[in-house]
Amino acid sequence: MARSRASYEYTEAEDKSMRLGFLLIAAGLLSLLGLGCCWLRPALQERGGGGSANCTVLAVRQLGERFACTFSCGAACRGTARYPCLQVLVRTSRSSAPALLHEDERQLRTNPKCSYIPPCARDDQENSENVTYKQKYWKEKVGSQPFTCYFNQHLRPDDVMLKRTHDETVLLHCFLWPVVTFLVGVLIVVLTICAKSLAVRAEAIKKKKHL
Repeated sequence: MARSRASYEYTEAEDKSMRLGFLLIAAGLLSLLGLGCCWLRPALQERGGGGSANCTVLAVRQLGERFACTFSCGAACRGTARYPCLQVLVRTSRSSAPALLHEDERQLRTNPKCSYIPPCARDDQENSENVTYKQKYWKEKVGSQPFTCYFNQHLRPDDVMLKRTHDETVLLHCFLWPVVTFLVGVLIVVLTICAKSLAVRAEAIKKKKHL
């Protein structure tokens, strides 16, 4: 009886496989829970009530107000610079009311008053030149040509985005990899248990033959 019980004990390698499997299961569940609460849920809320439309530029202007940005010039070197506020007003195919264009949701949250935030340079003049270049782009290169924009009537009815931060591919990967991690962990545990069970049965059959 003692020998029969001992045969069901896992070897060191099998024990490591079981621990790895349970670790992957826990990591997959925690990742899915964390991403769901901290990232996936807000992303779905942003997408809820949203859609795409055709936008046409109505006006491009710089406001007199300047905003602060933080630049980095090394590991321990940071500072504050300023940039002018560029506003691009558009009309969408869904509404005749003008809307303020933004690069994406992240830029909208960072500065809801402006349409563009330049890469923060140490020199204010360089920041101004970057904003002026973007202003010319919208005036001269885009002009009255229609382009695709995105909106959310529930959260931001007066704003539209040039691109989405949370597209279908990102949302898919956000859900896919924690599930894959969880399934790999389950597979390792199941295979380890099955392999041990087969080994025990083979050992029992071998003993019966020798009797």
